[in-house]
Amino acid sequence: MTWAVVRVRGPINVKPKARETMRLLRLNRVNHCVMVPEDATHLGMLRQVKDYVTWGEADAETAELLLGDAGMLGGRKPLDKAALKEGGFTTVKAFAKKVAAGKARLRDVPGLKPVLRLHPPRKGWEGIKRSFTEGGALGYRGDAINALLRRMTRGDA
Repeated sequence: MTWAVVRVRGPINVKPKARETMRLLRLNRVNHCVMVPEDATHLGMLRQVKDYVTWGEADAETAELLLGDAGMLGGRKPLDKAALKEGGFTTVKAFAKKVAAGKARLRDVPGLKPVLRLHPPRKGWEGIKRSFTEGGALGYRGDAINALLRRMTRGDA
């Protein structure tokens, strides 16, 4: 499986250890998203930054929507079939399915940027100072990340 991680809070008053961890995750700005494998190393990193990001398991359909909408090649060019073919994939759907299953990474397609730049969510964040379990936007949210990511893309809500 793959986790989708989205930065929720900005750079002010971020603890140094969390700042370094977010730099390693490439979450440099609010509303940036990365796809990371579900393993112990990344879980430790996510626990370090749980007060600044939200994450959960992205399904194949949402991964396809994200890659089609926010997947960018170098030079701000959208993801196209030629780049996918270079990586050994036929369609965005096939690539997204493998990424969601954890069998492929974004770096498998040459030139694809590892960070997905998303729009702010429609209807806004639930609250950027509370955890998801308390009705806010921070921390682990499981499958509910898919609904959030749909609100952050240009596609249908």
